[in-house]
Amino acid sequence: MDHDAVLSFEYLDAERARRVERSVRPEIGEIGGDRTTASLRREDATVTVEIAAADIVALRAGCNTWNTLVSVAERAGGPDA
Repeated sequence: MDHDAVLSFEYLDAERARRVERSVRPEIGEIGGDRTTASLRREDATVTVEIAAADIVALRAGCNTWNTLVSVAERAGGPDA
């Protein structure tokens, strides 16, 4: 993969970050396509998604997808998530 991006999401505490991580983790490896891959990790109150893509268009699509997934997980976790 020739292109990559790192998305970091910081929360008020580790419990909120854990909820978001657990919510989006099932999507790792489940999103179709051979032009983009993603990995997920959490350290304390920070969730990080690393995206690798074969081209810039796929990278943009991957970033949009993961931003949306995390955003939905945050909203589902309540107003303080």
